[in-house]
Amino acid sequence: MTTTPDDATLFTLDRTRADLMEVDAVFRACLNWDYGERNNRIWSLYEKNKTAQWNAATDIDWDYDVRFGAELQDEHSAGVASFVVGNDSPVPRELLNQFRWEYQAWMVSQFLHGEQGALVATARLVETVPDMEAKVYAASQVADEARHVEAYARYIDEKLGVSYPINPGLKALLRDLLAESEWDIVYLGMQVIVEGLALAATRLASSGFGDPIITSITRMIARDEARHIAFGTVSLNGMYEDMTSAEMNRREEFLLEAIHLMSRRFLLREVWERMDLDVERGLRFARTDPMMYGYRQLLFQQVIHILRQLGLLSPKLRDLFLAESLARPEAFHGMP
Repeated sequence: MTTTPDDATLFTLDRTRADLMEVDAVFRACLNWDYGERNNRIWSLYEKNKTAQWNAATDIDWDYDVRFGAELQDEHSAGVASFVVGNDSPVPRELLNQFRWEYQAWMVSQFLHGEQGALVATARLVETVPDMEAKVYAASQVADEARHVEAYARYIDEKLGVSYPINPGLKALLRDLLAESEWDIVYLGMQVIVEGLALAATRLASSGFGDPIITSITRMIARDEARHIAFGTVSLNGMYEDMTSAEMNRREEFLLEAIHLMSRRFLLREVWERMDLDVERGLRFARTDPMMYGYRQLLFQQVIHILRQLGLLSPKLRDLFLAESLARPEAFHGMP
């Protein structure tokens, strides 16, 4: 007779795996018997999502030969990889090509980890949002996120052969999101912060990475991300007008922590460490170099715009964006 471990033993065994992150959560699942009308903006986004589906296996030409470490031209250096030059750079010129490849591996790895977070968080929204049209759209977004995970994972496995673990800031934010009981805060964290940054980063990366495979992947994913952000913005529009000050304070505190965590994500500590460079010099360079913090400001523009739309751009958030060099003062024109 075959015996199997009891549930408690299985649970204990799973928790010992280094490649798993488990988050305890208590949330309220919601079923809605009112199937509503199909003439609102979220349903329109759902219709667009159905017609915009693509297949990572067949719509990407996977035949291009990617050779990690091959010499890259200057125009093939995505995002900050094109900025790490000059006398103050922690990267010697003879290591610049290696840095570009390591940066690409780091960036695609973080894209991949973020997409898995989006996959799980959006599945949570299917359960917890009260409106049927939001459930239906969220379900279609889950399929998008699965496709994004498939594409990035295949690219890393078959083409780069090099990957990075999840950035600690992103990991902390995903843990907070998956432990959250309020569905609108999950929206804020995933659809506004994570997806907002992902949209900007994939658009920048699609014009700078050094091979046509990752360029095609990021361009297709960027189109999906734009719809995901629209879903979050439409879903939350007007929601915060009648909340109590205590409820608003909780959302503000969440956003302050989320933005702080994401500001640390782009300091590239993991790359400096893997290349055995001066880590403190690298972090200082990432914080203070005008091109580096200008890149971060481009990434956070979308987040600031959405928070303004939702009525959530408070003075405390403005001060954080400025203190972390994530925006310029003119981005907050008209605020008291």
